[in-house]
This record gives sequence, structure tokens and C-alpha cells, in this order.
Amino acid sequence: MTMRLTNEQISAGVLYLGLFNGVGPTRTQSKMIVRGPAYSFAVNISVEGCTASTMQGQYCNQTVELLSCGLSGSYHGSGNLSVTGFYNQSMVSCRNNFETSCNRDGEMNIYSLEIRRIAELLTISAENVTLRSPSSTGNRSEIDLMCFARYGAIPSATVHDYSGNLNKFPLVIHSPKVGRWYISILPLNLSKEIGGAQSNVSTVCYSLDVQELQCPLGKAGPNCSSERYMLQTILRRDSTPFESYYLPDGEKVTSGAANFLLEPLLSNYTYGDGGIDTWTYFLLDIPRGAAGGNLHVRLTSDRNINYEIYARNGGLPSVDNWDYYYVNKTSSSHGSFFVLYNSIEEKVDFYILYVKEGIWNIGLRHLYSPSGTSDGQTTMSVSLERCPKRCSYHGECKSALDASGLTSYSFCACDRNHGGFDCSIEIVSHQGHIWQSIALIASNGAAVLPAFWALRQKAFAEWVLYTASGISSGLYHACDVGTWCALSYGVLQFMDFWLSFMAVVSTFVYLTTIDEVFKRTIHTVVAILTALMAITKATRSSNIILVMAIGALGLLVGWLIEISTKYRSLSFSMGFCSNRLERWQIREWLQNLVKTLLKRFRWGFVLAGFIALAMAAISWKLENSQNYWIWHSVWHVTIYTSSFFFLCSKVNTINNGNERPAADGNYQLTRQDSIPSGA
Repeated sequence: MTMRLTNEQISAGVLYLGLFNGVGPTRTQSKMIVRGPAYSFAVNISVEGCTASTMQGQYCNQTVELLSCGLSGSYHGSGNLSVTGFYNQSMVSCRNNFETSCNRDGEMNIYSLEIRRIAELLTISAENVTLRSPSSTGNRSEIDLMCFARYGAIPSATVHDYSGNLNKFPLVIHSPKVGRWYISILPLNLSKEIGGAQSNVSTVCYSLDVQELQCPLGKAGPNCSSERYMLQTILRRDSTPFESYYLPDGEKVTSGAANFLLEPLLSNYTYGDGGIDTWTYFLLDIPRGAAGGNLHVRLTSDRNINYEIYARNGGLPSVDNWDYYYVNKTSSSHGSFFVLYNSIEEKVDFYILYVKEGIWNIGLRHLYSPSGTSDGQTTMSVSLERCPKRCSYHGECKSALDASGLTSYSFCACDRNHGGFDCSIEIVSHQGHIWQSIALIASNGAAVLPAFWALRQKAFAEWVLYTASGISSGLYHACDVGTWCALSYGVLQFMDFWLSFMAVVSTFVYLTTIDEVFKRTIHTVVAILTALMAITKATRSSNIILVMAIGALGLLVGWLIEISTKYRSLSFSMGFCSNRLERWQIREWLQNLVKTLLKRFRWGFVLAGFIALAMAAISWKLENSQNYWIWHSVWHVTIYTSSFFFLCSKVNTINNGNERPAADGNYQLTRQDSIPSGA
């Protein structure tokens, strides 16, 4: 994957990149399924920037002039003027180093300024606009002196946050965000105003004036008439890093409480566009490194809540300018990072997920009640939490660090019945989980089939293997589905896979008729190999092919030992190719070998065994996180059934090891004297 972002698409600051392996509510019923698909990857991030801070743009060929700002005075009045209000307001003016700037048609000038405090207004205007040309003066009133403003990145005619024609009206930005702003000035239509012939030498000159209107501390909103509270951060005890709650700093808040009453903090009523309402603002700081947390806002009241909530990062929110909002349970923000929980008339409860670092402003719009009745008491709580709703008590909240080690983020590891980012989605019902657990555990009862046949044939080693394999697989899946763990999960998984591998190979070895001393040797070697496979990445699919290959090799070795034992009386001289007698003996030997193989096995059972084995392979291939319990249960039944058929396919022609094959491949009985009792 390759992602390229140009300077028009990114802003200065911290940028987080996330790589997700599986997004959304996913079945996590089996730990084996969850732990199976693991990926390793490498990430290369390169950032190309300009070496000089005054040169910006995609090709570092645009000069950026930093505006110098300073306090120009304070204003107070009755609110009749746009720059005055009921409280003292401060005005910060920003200008460029040169009083006058000149541009040609289509030539852009770029300026930047830093807003350090929350401001009410940012006004950009152009004064003393004049048109200069060698041939004529022109009509400056028809010139389009376009202004483009953007927060955090250089604006253009196509990508910007705000725009306006400064030759017509000043550009007014309400509640600008704190931080770096960029302003681009682009004059247009100069050629039209001077007749077109001299457009290449025509210029427009102007004086750029930027004014920033700030309210005094504790005040905000229109005319600085609303209350503004800076919430102090209080860390939670015995919690993960950055978990905290926020309280206003003042005597109006009960000490030791994690929430506070709103009524003592509300602003006085003012007249707004939609009737009589009031705004109250709360500011809080999300520290650097806490971007992996979640901002939790909750309001509870003993009556119907008569508030609207607006939240914004870096600037004051309003009805028209917000990042997230809540009006009522049918009108609120939508998106991946805003989650509303069980909000009713008397309660509002929502999360802002992976909240952005910096200053957040929460504005409460208290709607006026014409009846004049009391709104009761409303309690508000604001907290920074690691996992939403504590993973709904259906999972475990886990924390991790990003690649830089500077930011902590959290996520929910849900149980097997729930999914979603907060484990609130029920994927499997309780009754469904019971039936699925029964299927996964009880399907191992199919191990009774090969175990019974091995016991009937007095193959005690195979009987122990099949019995132990079925029991260990049942115990492992009981722990895997969360029913009961007799031992640790790792031990049970190792025993299940190891004994399963041994049972498969033992089925192959059983099909031979070699002496027990050779079988014990093969079983010992196989036990070592399969133990190594089970302890190192037991769940990889390639283990199935390796186990089948080891089993086939054991069968081949057993047959070679059997053949070398039965036909050791045959001698092959170096010149046997020219000896017709020896050729006839070899031909007869091959014919006897084929006859022996045909008589050795019940081929109907062999065919049934391969069919069951094919069904087991298909069920293994069809397994995924959604249908794991179905096909893995089928896998248990078919793999044990195939072993049963293969065991039944062998015709036992040797009576307790007392028969000895003759040199021609036929069996002959030998005498064994009985030993008197008491000897």
C-alpha cells in the first residue's frame, strides 16, 4: 500500500497512521482462529519539507510572510458596535512588515499569523487598494482582490476554509481556531479594467490589516457575554495513564466529586437569533500522548434536559460551527468517532473516540423555556477514558503504545460472544454459544470408533493414543470456547495437536505387520517430530501436509522392513539381469507381493477411509471465523471416522506374531512348545 499526501491535504502537527487487521464486529469464538492469521509488515514514512520557514508550497517556491501582531487596545461599550460589547474586549492587530503590498494579475501573496488565545472574531481587510498601470489608472472598484484563509496549511483557490473579496467586504471568521493561520491574496480581472493590452505590467497595491478580537478571561461568545470555564484535570487513582475527569476550578463545585451541577455555572440570558437562550462554555486540555483515549460527556437531570451540546477542537463552537453536536436523540452527529449511548429525555451520554489532542471547547446552549418553570437540577460529567463503556463488560480493555512510544492508545478485546469496538454487539447468543460449545466438545466423541477397534484388535498402543487424543481435544475445546480449563490454554493446545498428530501417524504404522520392536522405534521418532511441530506454530495449515507425509513415510518404512524380513532368503547377484531364472523369481516375487496387498486390505474400507479423509480436508479448508464451530466439529467426526475405516481395512493374517513368512511369500505355521506351569 502506498499513500501520498501533498501539502494541500495535510496540516502541520501530529499525524497518526493506523494499520488495522480486521475492522468491525468479527466472530472471536476461538482463540485458535484469532491467533492464526498473524502478519508482519514494514512501514516507511518520509516527509518532504522546505528548508527555509519563509518558503513554502509544494515546490518550496512560495514566499510566506509572517505577520507581526500586537495588542492595539481595548474596547467597551453597550454592544451597539460590532467590535464592542458588555465587557472589556481586547483587539490584536496584525500587519506585514511593508505597509503596502503589490501583486500582478494572478500573482498570489501568502501571509501567516499565529492565534495564541481563543478569539471571538478574526477580521481580514484590505485598505488603500489602488490599481497601477503605465497607461491608465483603471477602476479599482471592479477588481476582485480575492482572499483565501486556511487553518494549518497554505490555502489555494481550490482548497481553503474561508474566502472573500476584500475589495468588496472584509472577510470575517467567527471563532477562529487557536494555532497557525495562512492567508492568500490573489488579484483577478486586472486586464479587464485596463483594457487588456497592458495586463502584463498592471499591478494592484493594498495594505493588509488583520484584527483579532479577544474576550477577557472567563468570558466568551457574542459580545463576550457568556461564561467560560477552564476545566482542571484530575487523574483517576489506580488507573491506566491519562485516565482522568474534569471539573471547573471554583467554589461552585463540590470537592471530591467526579461531576458537577450546571445551574450555578450557567450564563445569564441573552437574546439570540432563535429566541431567548444562553451559552456556557467549558474548556479542557487533552495532553500530548492521550490521543488514544476517548472523551466521555454525560448529562443527567431529574427532568427533561433542555440543553444542546456542541464540541469543537481549538475554537469556540456555535450552532453553525462545530466538530460534534447533540440536540436530541434524533438529531446528533454521525460518524465513526461519535457514539451515542442510551440517551433519553433525562440523560445524554456520548463518546468522542480517539479524541484529538489540544484544547477542546464544549458549548452548552440552554434553550429558554416560555413557561418559566424550573428545569430542575442537571449534573454534568466530562472524563477521559481508555475504552468506551468499559468494553460493555463483555471484554478486556487493553492498552498499547504507538511506534514512537509517545502515545498510548486502547482497544477492547471482546469475549467470544460479542464484537464491535466497544464489545456491545452480541454476535452469538448465550443459547447459541451453548450449542456451539456442545458441538465442538461432543464431536470429539468420534474418537471412540478407532479406539474401540484398536482395543478389539488388542492394539493397546493405538487404543491409548486414540482415547487420549479424543479426551485432550475435548478438554482443549472446552477451554477454547470459555467453558472450563482443566489446565492452561497453552498446555491443552499442545496436548491436543501433539496427540492428534501421533494418532494420524499411528494409523499409517498400524497398517504394517512389522514386529513390535520396529513399531516402538517408529513411534519414538514420530513422537519427537510431532512434539516439535505442536510446540512451534501448531495451528499452521502446513502441519497437516507434514503429518500426512510423516505417516506415509512410516508406512513405507514399515513395508520395507516387512519385505526385507519376509524375502531375506532371496539373493540377488550382480549379474541377475542376464539370468533368466532370477528374472523369473523376481516376476513371481512381484506377483506374490500384489496378491499379498490385495489380500491384506479390505478395499471397501480403504475407499471409505479416503472419502472421509477428503471430507475432513474440505471442512478444514472451509473454516473461518464465522463458521468455525460448524466445520471444525465436522473435522473432528470425519478425521476420526477416516482412522476407523483405515483400521478396519487391515486383514489380520498374523496370529499374535507366531506366523513366519516363507521365502516364496506364503505363510506357514510354526510349532511352539508350551511351557509347563510352575517351570
